[in-house]
Amino acid sequence: MKKLLIFIICICGGMASMQAQNTGNAAAIRKLQMAEFAIANLYVDSVDENKLVEEAIIRMLAQLDPHSTYNNAEEVKKMNEPLQGNFEGIGVQFQMIEDTLLIIQPVSNGPSEKVGILAGDRIVAVNDSAIAGVKMSTEDIMTRLRGPKDSEVKLTIVRRGVDDPLYFTVKRDKIPILSLDASYMIQPKIGYIRINRFGATTAEEFTAALKELQKQGMKDLILDLQGNGGGYLNAAIDLANEFLQQKELIVYTEGRAAQRSNFYAKGTGNFKNGRLVVLVDEYSASASEIVTGAIQDWDRGVVVGRRTFGKGLVQRPIDLPDGSMIRLTIARYYTPSGRCIQKPYDHTANLDNPRLQGEDTQEKYNMDLIERFNRGEMMHADSIHFPDSLKNSTKKLKRTVYGGGGIMPDYFVPIDTTQYTDYHRNLVAKGVVIKATTKYIESHRKELQEQYKKFDSFNNKFEIDEQMLADIRAAADKEKIEFNEEQYNKSLPLIKTQLKALIARDLWDMNEYFQVINTTNNSVQQALKVLNEKIYEKKLPL
Repeated sequence: MKKLLIFIICICGGMASMQAQNTGNAAAIRKLQMAEFAIANLYVDSVDENKLVEEAIIRMLAQLDPHSTYNNAEEVKKMNEPLQGNFEGIGVQFQMIEDTLLIIQPVSNGPSEKVGILAGDRIVAVNDSAIAGVKMSTEDIMTRLRGPKDSEVKLTIVRRGVDDPLYFTVKRDKIPILSLDASYMIQPKIGYIRINRFGATTAEEFTAALKELQKQGMKDLILDLQGNGGGYLNAAIDLANEFLQQKELIVYTEGRAAQRSNFYAKGTGNFKNGRLVVLVDEYSASASEIVTGAIQDWDRGVVVGRRTFGKGLVQRPIDLPDGSMIRLTIARYYTPSGRCIQKPYDHTANLDNPRLQGEDTQEKYNMDLIERFNRGEMMHADSIHFPDSLKNSTKKLKRTVYGGGGIMPDYFVPIDTTQYTDYHRNLVAKGVVIKATTKYIESHRKELQEQYKKFDSFNNKFEIDEQMLADIRAAADKEKIEFNEEQYNKSLPLIKTQLKALIARDLWDMNEYFQVINTTNNSVQQALKVLNEKIYEKKLPL
């Protein structure tokens, strides 16, 4: 129960400094302490006190808002790792295929590549303990492969074309977790950068990629934040700084007990003047919305895609003694024009039944995207309605924009359902497409590498052949996926593109994957249209 007591002391100490500890609050805290003492000392049976405390904290936070959360120590470690920019391990991208770990790519200049481990190798044992054919979970395998920097791990490798197993001793090291999925010239003078999260190294990665594209003649930029769920506030501020002029407001935060804090551009950015298109969708959230909102409010760029998620609550991490953490909402994010990014939520329901309070509304909040789809908001822009009370104006051109739940793009791109069928969804869900790609790469890697020395040659000439498609259908039959010729033909262009993109990823990296897949991404194609057909100038006649 010490965790709960220390949490109460920490909160009370912070509240005392703000003179927020009134008689009612003190009585409530005494009530909680008495209940805790009674359970710990008088209850008829022995209880797991830590579990009870965790449940009490979780239940309290559930009454507040959708984003105030509790995480145990292990969850905190896993949660922070993707944003910190690195972890310690052997440095491979892998995939589990039929209970065997298949290496997709070793990390460039990472520990595994340095000792000679190759793409296509299969790890069958770690420190002489078998991991292949034993139905071990991916999490358990990752635990065995990861470890402290400079520690060693012995790997047993099976390599295609080599009769006997190979043995490697790999010294673990810090492995970077990159924020950028792709950075390339999508057309002459038009660059493309895709960011998957806002982590500790995002600004550094972006600046390096931007400068490299500028060396290649980039004048205009497509910034892809589709699917980017957010991350660190400072990373969002640093990215927005790349585009805005000195002293232009990026975002401000304000809450009941948190005074307004303003965050301004320093004017040191590397892309303050070129044409800019930002791509977003319903999964773009938090830090993505901060950047997008600032760019839209200052009329700095054109936003293309679908309305963003609408996560605009500021969480303060409160570390607990055992490594667990409470993330408590203390303020809201507002764009430069004063728009609140956070979509509506109501955690005051079920007041007559405190045990249920917050649960139904949390589920409703989590179902919001499905409700948007059902209402037609992802197919038709005119299905989205904003009340006049949420109307705001951009800072320079005084264009009308709305608050109250995400960022509405300047140009709406409906979600593409034309090639998605039940047959295709089943292929993806049961891993048929991934497995077919892996099988093809294993059989043809050497000839593909000899035939296509450079990606451009592959991208221009390679086509999915009928044999690979036949293998897809056969694998689907094996997985008991009923063949539907009409649906198959409807999804065929999408299947071919996905297969080619996955092959490109396995032969090169994610950068090449997106160069293939973006040819069928409607938002990317709309961004090119905005830049090439003078639509940009009509929207932003600066």
